[in-house]
Order: sequence, then structure tokens, then C-alpha cells
Amino acid sequence: MQMHKLKLRSGVLKAQLTLATCLFTVVQSWAASGPAIHLDKKGERWAEKTLHKMSLEEKVGQMIMVWARVQFLNVESPEYLQLRDEMAKYHVGGFGVSVPTEGAQLLKSEPLETAELTNRLQKESKYPLIFAADFERGLSMRLNGATAFPAAMAFGAAGDTKLAKEFGRITAEESRAIGIHWNWFPVADVNSNPANPIIDTRSFGENPELVSKMVTAYIEGAHDGGMLTTVKHFPGHGDTDTDSHMALARVNGNMDRLNTVELVPFRNAISAGVDSVMVGHLLVPAIETDQNRPASVSAKVIKGVLKGQLGFHGLVVTDALDMAGLTSVFPGSEHDIAAAEAVAAVEAGNDMVIIPGDLDGAVTGMTEAVKHGGISRERIDESVLKILRLKASLGLNRERLVDSAAVARDVARPANQAIAQKVADEGITLVSDGARIVPLPNAAKASEIVAVVFTDRGLGSEGARAFAFELRKRAPDARIFFVDAAIASFMESEVLAAADKAEYVIAVAEAVPNPRRTTEGRPGGSAGLDSKPLQLLSEIVKIAGRKTIVAAFGNPYTGGSVPGLETYLCTFSNTPGSASGLVSALFGETPIHGRLPVTIPGLAKLGAGLDREPARAHSGTN
Repeated sequence: MQMHKLKLRSGVLKAQLTLATCLFTVVQSWAASGPAIHLDKKGERWAEKTLHKMSLEEKVGQMIMVWARVQFLNVESPEYLQLRDEMAKYHVGGFGVSVPTEGAQLLKSEPLETAELTNRLQKESKYPLIFAADFERGLSMRLNGATAFPAAMAFGAAGDTKLAKEFGRITAEESRAIGIHWNWFPVADVNSNPANPIIDTRSFGENPELVSKMVTAYIEGAHDGGMLTTVKHFPGHGDTDTDSHMALARVNGNMDRLNTVELVPFRNAISAGVDSVMVGHLLVPAIETDQNRPASVSAKVIKGVLKGQLGFHGLVVTDALDMAGLTSVFPGSEHDIAAAEAVAAVEAGNDMVIIPGDLDGAVTGMTEAVKHGGISRERIDESVLKILRLKASLGLNRERLVDSAAVARDVARPANQAIAQKVADEGITLVSDGARIVPLPNAAKASEIVAVVFTDRGLGSEGARAFAFELRKRAPDARIFFVDAAIASFMESEVLAAADKAEYVIAVAEAVPNPRRTTEGRPGGSAGLDSKPLQLLSEIVKIAGRKTIVAAFGNPYTGGSVPGLETYLCTFSNTPGSASGLVSALFGETPIHGRLPVTIPGLAKLGAGLDREPARAHSGTN
């Protein structure tokens, strides 16, 4: 019966992957139906005419974006009235679209609610709005039901630029269907520092050439789907050990290093026609010697390197102004800080400032700077004209609303979901298998498996719960423990006793980069396990030895801190698709061909990875 189930599961997966592969031949017909990005003569005239009609206050507002958090909003609710006020009083040029939060957890909303809100705001705005989002893993990061891609590093492990291009196209089509025009992605950072607490799996990898290929492929796909793109975080956030949401991060490389590593993907993205560059809150001594002037407010970085040396003439945008990496260098009240940040950012060469800690402060600061001669009106006009041209290139001068019927048609097509699963499957990387137990032998009985899932909190993410669900489908009697930092010490004896008796132990270490996330001893942020779960993981490996499979469910560097590790897999992401891919690979239902896009110190080099083909009568000795 078990053999029959595996064959059936394998047949279904093969059919899905075959479908995903065949989709590449019909991509062009889909892309042709999407809204093209093109600035025609009518759009150019509209942009120039609109600019000349605007007051100073309206122009300043066009250069600012604030959050619009999607949820059901009554027209008289305080949240919606605030959005209306930000448009009417401050003339904001657009909104960054996200969802409400509860601590570090995003409270996901729905695609239809997003389309309804963007349409409602567009109707109430004097000028067309541009909506942006951080859709680094597609819409599913913030919305339920959308196509769920894994993190960028899984693409690096899969190594297929066609998949990265599809990623861009699908995200663009789904975004445009709900009224979002601009993605703050792709991440062009080269993650060369294993201690990086905030980039990590958000990067495609540590090789500048690989990152460049993935970035440019994504840009091409996004443009095919009619979406504006952003490369970030200029001039490169990969070789840092501080989360810039929490403190000012530092890039220590000299100019030779920057030119051969950090700047390579940005240079290639510019050649590929990227629409905007987001500048990070980073100290870069090789370019800017003033230690109180992060890259985001440095003319040497923006005008000198980005515009001068790299020749970028598109839209330059700051990272969020409310991040401590920038607010920490300006004194005063929240209002004063926002004013100073906005003025400094525009003086340095930014065209748009996003997410100020105090909207009134940012608007007042910029307006007063123009009135008193600190910023010229010509400088403001230059940036606003860029913004209006981008809006016209999206067709917003002609039609700013979306058809809600497109949501059901374009979001989460089964074919798109199959492609996302294909990425998750192909990104699975078997880093080492000294015990030679992957895939698990068919003789393994459900009662012989113990799984320990290490999470940030409780039952963890959707992906952590999906792992348990997928494992239960194959091993109904497997014993599964969920362990977080709060209960690791209390569960230690029970978990270790179970691991000692088990025939096979699967330890899943869920750790991903999140803004302002910390662990013990890492005040600058962390993308790793807390110390107590990490200690318990090490004890499991020590006791269970060669019968242990450790899977990094996200951060691939976790294994470098576990002594005696013999069998180690990486998913580079913690999505449900990554969970499904991991379990399928463990049970020999899908092949394993991923390659490490990063070096794991003390464990494996860049490019490492073992191949495994689907198994049917696996003996456990190959």
C-alpha cells in the first residue's frame, strides 16, 4: 500500500512539473495580454502638463509614499479617513501596500480586498496614485491565496534563470490585477556574510554573477507582465552584520571590493533597464567618509557613484525613513527627524522618500526647504516629472482603476502555482549525506520516525505546519515535536529520549530573516536559531548520530553551528511549498539537484550539493 501511495504521489508530481515546464512555451501569449510599460507621446505631454499645473505642496506630496495597510475598511473608519487625509492634505503620490501587523507577524489580507481598496483610493485622489509593495516572494507574502514562491535564495540554488523570469512575470500579472504597479524587488545584495541578520535568504546568493543573472531575468519577466521593478539596497547590504531596521549597518569593503562584488548586480540591473534603485541606510566608508551620513542621504553615493559612475537616470528611492539605521543619525523629535531626513535625502539625489516616521514632518521639511532656497524648485520638478512619467508609462493617465474580475482570472492560476512549486522542489539542496540515508528507505515505518520542528514561536509559520501535514500524509504515526526558545529547556529530556529510540530523526530548523528580529547575544539582529533551540538541535545530532537528518528550513548557515552534522539539507525558504518539496525529496518522490548558492563556513563550499534521483526500492546504502 505504501509503495502504491508513493507511485501515485510521484505520478502527480511528475504531471505538475511537466505542466510547469511546458508553460515556458506559452509565456509570451500570457505576457502579451498584460499591461505594457511604455511612455508614449500622449503620456509625455500629460506628465509635463500635469507638472505645470501643480502647486509646490502637490509636487512635494508626489515625492512621498506612506503605508496603506489592506483590510476591510469602512468609509468612515479612522484608518480609511487617515488615508483620505493623507491624500487631500499632503497630496501623497502613492502608497506602499502592506497589511496590519501583530508584533512581527503579518496579518494577511485578501486579493479582492486589495483591489477594492486601491480602486477606492484612486477614485478619491486628484492625481493618479502609484501603488508599490514588498512582494519579495510574490503576493503571498501579504495576501492569502496568491501564488506562493520561495525566497530568492531558492532560485539561486535551482540555478535556472527561466524560473526567475517566470517569477517576475507572474508576480507582475497578479500585482497589476489588484492595482499594484511597482515591486520593491529584486534584492541585488550579494550575501557574502554568513552573519548577515537581515538579507540572508532574501538574496539570490553570494556569487555576483549568479545574483546578476537572476536579477536581470526577474526584471525582464516583470516588465513582460507590466510591473515596475526596484533593485535594492544600494550600494549593497550583503556584507553586513547589522539589521538596518535596528541600527546603522556598515559596509567595510574598499572600492576594488565594491566594484567586483557589491556593485556588479546593480550595474547589470541598470543595463537591463531596471526602473528604480532603492538606497540603503548603510555606512560605506570607501565612498562616504562622514560617519553620520548613510548612503541614503549621501550625495557621494547617489550622485557620485549611482548616477555618475553607474550612469543610472531612473527613479532613486530611499529605504523606509522610519528605520533606525537612518533615524539614529538625526536629533530631535519624530517630526524634526522626518523633516531633516526628507530634506537630506532629496539634497543627496533621491527622487522619492518612503515611509517617513512623521508624514507632516517630511512634507513640512521639504516645503520649507524649497521656500527658503535650500532645495531649488527645479530640483523638485526634476523628480516629480520622473514620477509622473512613470505613472504615464503604466497607463495611469488613461485608466487608473482595475477590473475586479481580473483578480479571479489572474491571481493564483494553477499553472503559476505549479511553477512556484517547481522552484521550491528544484531549490532543495542535499549539502551532505555522510550517513547515506536520503532518500529515506522504503522500509522505514511511520512509527520509526521522530521529527523535531524548531520554530520562532509555537507552531511556527504556515510552512512549519505544512511540513507536519506533509509528513503525516506519508508517516501517519510519526512523532512530531514543535520546539521554540520558550519551551526548549522543558522539552529537552522528552525530545532526546524520543530521538534516541527512533529509527530516523528529522530535525527541521526554521529560521528566516525578519526586520528587528533578535536572538540572545545578537543586538544587531539575527536570522538564526535562538541559543536554546540550537543547543537542543546539537544534542539531538550528538545522541541520534547518523540516523539524523537536519533540514535548514530557511537560513542555510544554521548547519555550520551544529557539530558532527552528517546529513544536511537546505530549502532556503519556509513556505508551504518549500515544506512540500522537502518532504517529497526526503521520501524519494522528487529528484534533488540543488547547489549551494553560498558558502557555509566549516561545512560546505559554494556550489556544493549531492544529486539524488527518485527512489522506489531504496536500500539505504547508495
